[in-house]
Amino acid sequence: MLTHIHIRDFAIIDALELELHPGMTALTGETGAGKSILLDAIGLVLGDKADSSTVRHGADKAEITLSVDITQTPSARVWLDAQGMEGADDTCILRRIISAQGKSRAWINGSPANLTQLRELGEQLVDIHGQHEHQSLMKKDAQRDMLDAFADNDALLASTREAWKHWKKLHERITLLSSQNQQHQERIDLLRFQAQELETLALQANEPAQLDEELNRLANAEQLRATAAQGYNELYDSEPSLHSALGRLIHDIALQARVDAQLEPPLELLTSAQIQIQEAAAQLRDYAEDLDIDPARLQWVENRIADIRNLARKYRTDPLELPARLSNIQAELEQLGGGDYDLDALEQQVQTAANTYRQHATALSQARQHAAQQLSAGVTQAMQQLGMQGGQFAIQVASDANSHFQALGMDSINFTVSANPGQPLKPLMKVASGGELSRISLAIQMMAAQRITLPALIFDEVDTGIGGGIAEVVGKQLRALGTNRQVLCVTHLPQVASQAHQHYKVTKLKGKEYTSTGIDHLTRPERVEEIARMIGGVEITPATRALAEEMLR
Repeated sequence: MLTHIHIRDFAIIDALELELHPGMTALTGETGAGKSILLDAIGLVLGDKADSSTVRHGADKAEITLSVDITQTPSARVWLDAQGMEGADDTCILRRIISAQGKSRAWINGSPANLTQLRELGEQLVDIHGQHEHQSLMKKDAQRDMLDAFADNDALLASTREAWKHWKKLHERITLLSSQNQQHQERIDLLRFQAQELETLALQANEPAQLDEELNRLANAEQLRATAAQGYNELYDSEPSLHSALGRLIHDIALQARVDAQLEPPLELLTSAQIQIQEAAAQLRDYAEDLDIDPARLQWVENRIADIRNLARKYRTDPLELPARLSNIQAELEQLGGGDYDLDALEQQVQTAANTYRQHATALSQARQHAAQQLSAGVTQAMQQLGMQGGQFAIQVASDANSHFQALGMDSINFTVSANPGQPLKPLMKVASGGELSRISLAIQMMAAQRITLPALIFDEVDTGIGGGIAEVVGKQLRALGTNRQVLCVTHLPQVASQAHQHYKVTKLKGKEYTSTGIDHLTRPERVEEIARMIGGVEITPATRALAEEMLR
């Protein structure tokens, strides 16, 4: 439950500290005193959108801090643990700051948080019923949402939505392929031609470089052979040759080395040189003999290089990238020819997805019909207590198996009412007056609140448009709700306020240069005065005080 709220520089609130208690708490005060501002502040710290207009005039920022006891809210504990925002004890602290420039920052237990996280946590802590909620009853979407909330259909809605998404994705895919079948086949034909062209080329890795090297050798074969043959002759075969000249020099130095040993090192070098010259001459001879002057091979290499370069230009890529291009084309062909492009296979998948969706939608529809019976009976009974004797409320859930698939199921939901005995049920928007709508909305909210397991409920002037004995019934029902959870109620009705366990009075404080809001926790005598004011207006008489005392008793 909510335990403490601190507000600074919000709307017309300068600074406010408020301790909140279990049970039913009434918030009363003159019109315009700022009763709903407190609830607006709670809404903001629980993730409502805000702008700079919420900051008190002349202040730099508005700050709201809300403390919540989560002892009896295990789902909130699990959520906090999952987010890494667990606190030191059973108190969760939410804080939000809105700057005068409209920027907003938020924290949960000291950890920075975004609005989505505030809302997710807030939905597990507080349920807020607004004074204008009866207006939303005229909208089909709101009627469906109200019924689903009463039925606790979150899991069924989620599974139905996921089944619908899967079906929709497949349906859009098959529609697209059907409309683009010609382009699809043309793409396959083009890719097959390109793949065949590149496969025929059969380009090997590093082949372009190897071909360039072979082309240079074949084109200069005559010159290469002549140079090698000349080298062989000069080194070994002609007379005198370098090899024979070195042989004579080695013979002469060897004779003198017997006289002077210092000639041994150059003798060894010359001997080694003669050996290397002999080996070089032999290699040049073999090279000249083996060098193939083949015009046909030269022509083939030139043609091969031309084919590779032509395809590279055609595909606007480097010759070395052609094998990779072939791999990409083959991969796309495999994909285009796979199951995702098989219309027959897709048709079967769509049918399976449609059947799965219908199963989920049917389960959702059954849950709605069951909840509609319960809510209809409960609201009808509440209408009798709220001064609409003989009135009847019924929720019609019509499911059409042939209707278009929708994310939220295939049901058409319609709230109908008969305000007077003997009258047929008609759509709510056609038969209910403003006062009747207000009471029917309150009846629905009271029934829904009984099913809500959240620890705190907030009612913001939901009793507008009723009075007398009906208001007393409403007050008793709110007090009954407060026996096992926290109920905050903004009200103008003394019959409702007198039922509260705690009573706060909201007052507007006016100075020469400022206006602010204050909230006082009323003692028993102060409650008598406040309820008497609510009964009698400006002048409080002994009779109104006595009536107020009687109402409190």
